[in-house]
Amino acid sequence: MNIAAVNTDQPIPRHRVLAKIVGKTANRYADVLTPDAMLFLADLERRFGPQRRILLENRRLQQERFDDGEMPTQPVETAHIRNSMWEVDPCPPALKDRRVEITGPVDRKMMINALNCGAKMFMADFEDASSPTFSNMIEGQINMFDYARGDLSLKTDKKSYELGEETATMLVRPRGWHLEETGITVDGKPMSASLVDFGLHFFHNAKLLASSGEGPFYYLPKIESYQEARLWNDVFNFVQAVRDIPNGTIKVTVLIETLPAAFQMDEILYVLRRHITGLNCGRWDYIFSYIKTLRNHKQFVLPDRAQVGMDRNFLSAYASRLVETCHRRRAHAMGGMAAQIPVKNDAAANIAAFTKVRTDKEREAKLGHDGTWVAHPDLVPVAMDVFDAHMPTKHQIHKKRQFPNISDEAMLSPHSGSITEGGVRTNIEVGIRYIAAWLCGRGAVPIHNLMEDAATAEISRSQIWQWLAHSANVEMEGGFKETLTKRLYERIYNEELTKLASELGPEKFAEGRFPEAADIFTQTATAQVLPEFLTIPAYSLLEA
Repeated sequence: MNIAAVNTDQPIPRHRVLAKIVGKTANRYADVLTPDAMLFLADLERRFGPQRRILLENRRLQQERFDDGEMPTQPVETAHIRNSMWEVDPCPPALKDRRVEITGPVDRKMMINALNCGAKMFMADFEDASSPTFSNMIEGQINMFDYARGDLSLKTDKKSYELGEETATMLVRPRGWHLEETGITVDGKPMSASLVDFGLHFFHNAKLLASSGEGPFYYLPKIESYQEARLWNDVFNFVQAVRDIPNGTIKVTVLIETLPAAFQMDEILYVLRRHITGLNCGRWDYIFSYIKTLRNHKQFVLPDRAQVGMDRNFLSAYASRLVETCHRRRAHAMGGMAAQIPVKNDAAANIAAFTKVRTDKEREAKLGHDGTWVAHPDLVPVAMDVFDAHMPTKHQIHKKRQFPNISDEAMLSPHSGSITEGGVRTNIEVGIRYIAAWLCGRGAVPIHNLMEDAATAEISRSQIWQWLAHSANVEMEGGFKETLTKRLYERIYNEELTKLASELGPEKFAEGRFPEAADIFTQTATAQVLPEFLTIPAYSLLEA
């Protein structure tokens, strides 16, 4: 399908500017990939795509400075924003009480279950919890289309799924600025995945959601600077004007899940102040970003992932600064994900998992968070009980607290702990298992009683890279230590791959795309320079 894009500031011949669908289409795709919607997408790409590419280049240049020894810090040029008195616009009634949010992919059945589970909010995730096949992305948009019209239901051979009388409020997370959608091109080039996900959802559903006070609401991922947040704000100002929706109707929450963004929280809130309601501690991506940003510096090597907790060091400092900053600006400070899921057929393990969730949520509630995330419906009551006990009001924004002065040095303080052979093996196994599932079209994957997504896979492979790059000492079975060399890594990697092949059998191993996943993992974990995201090289294999 070729659609001529609408003109912007300068008239452009209609035959020269094309929005083209190159991904495979199927039943009902025409409901969302309409000619008018494609015109809208083409206009977004031509107006905002060039600035997006400039900002991505700025990321690369900033990373070079970090590699050369510059440390993340609060920008000098925006001190006046941090030091002045201002607040974000008030949030709408639908977003005042966010004490428990559940997240998940845009799969139709999972969406219905999540909306019905008793959580206050549901974040429908086009990003880390979804594998970005063209079919997953467009079928997700069809689900959003039906939800806005009250038609989200599903009938299978065994069961029917329908929305109940009371459902969670929907928030949508589009993909990050760094990703592209190869299934839709403009002027012969892939579109920004962010603009595809946001643009289709907004074009079709914004007016309907706004009329009922239920949106449109979004989560914005992977932002690394206030300039990137400002680009989103420019997009919002434009689309609301074009669609004749009052400015400020769009409301967003920004995930603070990159280390550079954690030093610009005031600035991000400020540039989005007409549209933003809060910030979120995106803890898993934040750990990955910490490793990636400080990759050249040995003093920031982290121990096994299981030892990197939110209760101390850079993660504790980051959470405290986020709560303090948000509440000073009258914005919600949202807690992070509990990755634990129910453990079937093992009562003791199930109790332990629920205890971990409860402890984590109590830490968040006492710190001052206004809500939190869970990954499974069975954990909603656990988190709800904690926040009901510690937060009887709809939020804690107006509750006076004494916050310690969080220095920039504290924001960078690494966790102490050990690097173990078990940690190396777990990173390799979990990374390969997740990537294999992602290549097969699944973005949220239960592995060893934890819900893994792209962020945890990024931690797995970036930790291996960090340990190799800085010749980390690994505590081996038997009580001795050994330097993690490329040779030792290859031995452990081959052993873990052999175990997977033996467990699955040759046919399932091949059909499950484990050989390709293993190649992607080891390439991104052992490259001379740490690749920015594993999903970028993996994307070329996704639709193969």
